[in-house]
Amino acid sequence: MSNDELVRDLATRGVQTSDEWIVARTGIRQRYIAGPGETTTELGTRAGLAALQAAGLDAGDIDLIVVGTSTADQIFPSTACLIQARIGALGCAAFDVQAVCSGFIYGLAAADALIRTGAHKAGARDRRRGVLAHPRLD
Repeated sequence: MSNDELVRDLATRGVQTSDEWIVARTGIRQRYIAGPGETTTELGTRAGLAALQAAGLDAGDIDLIVVGTSTADQIFPSTACLIQARIGALGCAAFDVQAVCSGFIYGLAAADALIRTGAHKAGARDRRRGVLAHPRLD
């Protein structure tokens, strides 16, 4: 959904704003809206499988899944655990970071720290490479 679409929608609810106002304060020009019935787990599973394919890795190569979200499907089990099961990355660590807007940054920092300490070898680390970091990619 573009800012212009959002502005039109908000105007029907009596909220006045503009693309310029939104961009100046947030930097956001567009956002993606999940389809009816489309869950965070489904989106994460598709992203994880695509990242594995792009990296030429198997689910068994992953030892860490971190999901930063404020829209978890449920509290327990975590979205990360549901994705873990669906992509077949059994036996790896998996957890959610629920910190609203800063959840991605906190999740990235947690994964980075776990990788740098040697506690884990693969995880969400570099947005330029998708959701995986692996020695074959470094």
